[in-house]
Amino acid sequence: MNQPHDDNEPRVVHVDPQQPVGGAIIDAHGQEVPITEKMIQHACEELDDEWFLAPAKN
Repeated sequence: MNQPHDDNEPRVVHVDPQQPVGGAIIDAHGQEVPITEKMIQHACEELDDEWFLAPAKN
C-alpha cells in the first residue's frame, strides 16, 4: 500500500552515480561526454570548498 505524498515535501530520487542525467559536454578531443550524477556531485563539492562571503558594502 502506498503512503500519501505531501506536495510540500520534496521528492528524493536515487540514481546510479554513473547514469547520464540528460546533458553532455564536449571534451578537448571533440567527443561528447554524457554528464553523470557523479560529475554534478563532484562539481558541487568543489564549489562548497571554494565559496566565501563577499566583503560587506558600507
